[in-house]
Amino acid sequence: QVRLVESGGGLVQPGGSLRLSCAASGFTMHYYTIGWFRQAPGKEREGVSCISRSSFTTYYADSVKGRFTISRDNTKNTVYLQMNSLKPEDTAVYYCAATVTPPDFTNRVCPGTSEYAYWGQGTPVTVSS
Repeated sequence: QVRLVESGGGLVQPGGSLRLSCAASGFTMHYYTIGWFRQAPGKEREGVSCISRSSFTTYYADSVKGRFTISRDNTKNTVYLQMNSLKPEDTAVYYCAATVTPPDFTNRVCPGTSEYAYWGQGTPVTVSS
């Protein structure tokens, strides 16, 4: 059974940090581009970051550049999202997803939301004092 399970979310004060994990089972994550998405209450789901199969390529949404870092450990079938300098506007449910589509190297963007075949159930992140 294919599964993606996110963990590491929680309540953090502005300026704080969290590290999210996305653990895969039932398939070999090594063959997939992995993306992180988030959805805030009343808003559409948006892409946050993605990482290519080899980890060579990573892209970030402008809103998180310089604050978030995506990484992967294919030996553990796990992808991480290190989130620093968190802001209240980062509050959302964070999802990871897997796709066989590689990042668009020409336009330097992640695969579109519809490209992702597997999704996790999400982990909530709340940034508040």
